[in-house]
Amino acid sequence: MTKSLKQFFPAMLAILALVSASLLNNASAATAEDLTADSRQALQSLYKTQPFAETISRNAKAVLVFPKIVKAGLVFGGSYGEGVMMKGSQVVGYYNSVTGSWGLQAGAQTYGYALFLMTDKAVNYVSQTKGWEIGVGPTVVVVDEGVARNLSSSTLKDDAYAFVFDQQGLMAGVSIEGTKISHIKR
Repeated sequence: MTKSLKQFFPAMLAILALVSASLLNNASAATAEDLTADSRQALQSLYKTQPFAETISRNAKAVLVFPKIVKAGLVFGGSYGEGVMMKGSQVVGYYNSVTGSWGLQAGAQTYGYALFLMTDKAVNYVSQTKGWEIGVGPTVVVVDEGVARNLSSSTLKDDAYAFVFDQQGLMAGVSIEGTKISHIKR
């Protein structure tokens, strides 16, 4: 390793640690009321930018909304955020979303996501388990522009549909596979 790389690497780690700590501090809402309000606002914003999400919501048994997930990493990384489960317009529970990862990654970002639970099986699985790892259990389809073009309210056959929104930051891509969603008390 060259001398400049030896000096750059620790400085980059220190900067990333500071940014990560700052972002993770802001990842959780202060109160249940704040989390509920942030989730409702995020859902309305999603409906404006991706109208098909609102179409899916009419058939959903419940919606998990995580308005702000913070992700940071340098080889090893993680993400964290809190959200709500809504049935209709009622909040029926509070949840967190946690992911750990390793590999070629560097940077930090924030994003939100909403999971539209289409079956009673999916709602019961989330409500009754000690934590749902996405990719295990109910089938989740991540909806992007290409997927949305091929779906209609009559072709919705999977257990859950996920929409990622408001991605900002210095990391490329977002993956929710491997994310663990657990019930929390608020």
